[in-house]
Amino acid sequence: MIALRKSSERGFADHGWLKSFHSFSFADYHDPNHMGFGNLRVINEDRIAPGTGFGTHGHRDMEIVSYVLSGELAHKDSMGNGAQGSAQTGVIRPGDVQRMSAGRGVMHSEFNHAKDQTTHFLQIWILPDERGIEPGYEQKHFDAATKRGALRLVASRDAREGSVRIHADAALYAGLFDGSESAMLALQPGRKAYVHVVRGQVAVNGQTLAAGDAAKLEGEPQVTLADGRDAEVIVFDLAA
Repeated sequence: MIALRKSSERGFADHGWLKSFHSFSFADYHDPNHMGFGNLRVINEDRIAPGTGFGTHGHRDMEIVSYVLSGELAHKDSMGNGAQGSAQTGVIRPGDVQRMSAGRGVMHSEFNHAKDQTTHFLQIWILPDERGIEPGYEQKHFDAATKRGALRLVASRDAREGSVRIHADAALYAGLFDGSESAMLALQPGRKAYVHVVRGQVAVNGQTLAAGDAAKLEGEPQVTLADGRDAEVIVFDLAA
């Protein structure tokens, strides 16, 4: 079964400095039919105005993944990441994937320091396997070449293939598709898949989706991506 979640159906919040589309219920946007999918809880498509950002705030018991599309996002947290002299600069750019395990509690901020460029990124929350773990942080860069016409694993529970490690039964893949490029991801019985089109247009199991659209797959043996038009896609392989 495949169910579509159209971009125009998402929740939207305009805070002036922040414009955000919500794929699932979040903050003041509540839709009982869209509370998450499997252990995927949040996909927010955020645009942060120049010189603004999220002040210091707290999270706990959530795996938080950030995926920058354009601009830069500066991250600082109570673990020391982003501080002067830290091994982790906390600045994420297009192609970077950042994972923060909130665990038993962490404070952080996210800021767009540019004077003339909006930061466009996806904020993704996944429910962890275990509550109260030690907070953690990781960021890695994934070149466009490794995603061209393929699904590159960027986050997984076991950090395989050089992906960032998430403490959740989920795997995230990123891909770029144009023209005749295509890819397939086999799904184990009982697994769910969520396909989010970041930009462009692509066919998901034969159904055409545009930027901001998503497809929820249950009981399907595979995810097939084809007929892309300058498409960037994130595919989630999720626990039921």
